[in-house]
Amino acid sequence: MVNKIWIVAFVAFAGLSACLDTDLERGLAGAAAGAITADALGVDPVIGAAAGGLAGATCDSYAPACR
Repeated sequence: MVNKIWIVAFVAFAGLSACLDTDLERGLAGAAAGAITADALGVDPVIGAAAGGLAGATCDSYAPACR
């Protein structure tokens, strides 16, 4: 049950991250969301932060939702 709450929180946070203006803001939001999600799933938070930061910083180049 606890993992479901974290996943729902991540999805909500990821949806809001599309409202940010710059790649840096989206990268920081993605890193935070990635670290929180990784910790909730029992994975190394540093890896989650790196993956989330990369996804956040580059999402406007690949996903229409980030534009």
